[in-house]
Amino acid sequence: MRVLTQRELNRALLARQLLLERARLPLPRAVERMGGIQAQYAPSAYIALWSRVEGFQRSALTRALERRAVVQATVLRGTIHIVSRSDYWPWRAAVRETDDAWLRRVRPDIVARDRTAADRRLREALAERPRKRDELVALVGKDGWFAAGVELVRVPPSGTWEQRRADLYALADAWVGVADADPEHGRELLVRRYLAAFGPARVADIGSWSRLRREQVDRAIERIGARSFRDEKGKELVDLPRAPLPDAATPAPPRFLPTWDAVLLVHARRTGVLPEEFRPRIFNTKLPFSMHTFLVDGAVAGAWKVERSKHRAAIVLQPFAPIPTKWRAAVREEADLLVRWHEDDAVSYAVRWTKSTS
Repeated sequence: MRVLTQRELNRALLARQLLLERARLPLPRAVERMGGIQAQYAPSAYIALWSRVEGFQRSALTRALERRAVVQATVLRGTIHIVSRSDYWPWRAAVRETDDAWLRRVRPDIVARDRTAADRRLREALAERPRKRDELVALVGKDGWFAAGVELVRVPPSGTWEQRRADLYALADAWVGVADADPEHGRELLVRRYLAAFGPARVADIGSWSRLRREQVDRAIERIGARSFRDEKGKELVDLPRAPLPDAATPAPPRFLPTWDAVLLVHARRTGVLPEEFRPRIFNTKLPFSMHTFLVDGAVAGAWKVERSKHRAAIVLQPFAPIPTKWRAAVREEADLLVRWHEDDAVSYAVRWTKSTS
């Protein structure tokens, strides 16, 4: 069985996440290639797509949400994601059973209550028009809101670059269309999407990302006919047949990532995109929203933020360790493009470095 080095896994992830080369794709296809976009903070989805899609403009994602080509909802692990419209119901069908099992474990007192009344009230209220979260919680109570089984989506103008709080809800079957998805087929699609976006991967990584049970993942892998590898620790990895595996020497240009980008989460730690010594800086109790990061040679090298005063904008780079001289010009060039895109109405732009915090 072929052994894949961490650098090979790194380049495979970057290629599949469109981070080696920006792609020319319709937004729904780009979102599918990424395995959905984790979007607790609405601007993160826009930044994630800017780093991956050639010529991406902020208005394109807002339009795609308005036209329902992509859907924003609590899809996986109780977390807001943006997925393509065609993926929404299969993904929800895939994870509904394990989501309910998780809810029974963490809140048995609420699950024991009758969901029927809360679902009926929500359906009646949302049949008229989309409504704000606070209004719906007041209608059914906090326990009823938490326990409700009706599928809801977050709809624009909320959850966009212009209106960042994703607190306007609609019924999923009204916004997306009536559910027509088989759970088994949904789980196969979900596993395919994961491997296409993050593979090769351990079975446990797929479960961590999706919250599917081991036997559910195994059945999907069997139907897919996945190929197998091993990593440098001897752990088995599975992957889609004929999925790309770039050479370890493939160049990786600097890229800027938003908060909570999925390539940094623990299910992808085998790839080394986030060096483990930097993980506590990005994910800790003092930073519940994570931080923006930038990649150098395929790995997180520091954090970034945009500062603005009047009509001037600057991107501030905070390296976690000294940046090699050969990379500094390329990082600065990418940062300059980002600040101009991020603050496109500014009169002047700048890129500033802070001292390394190593």
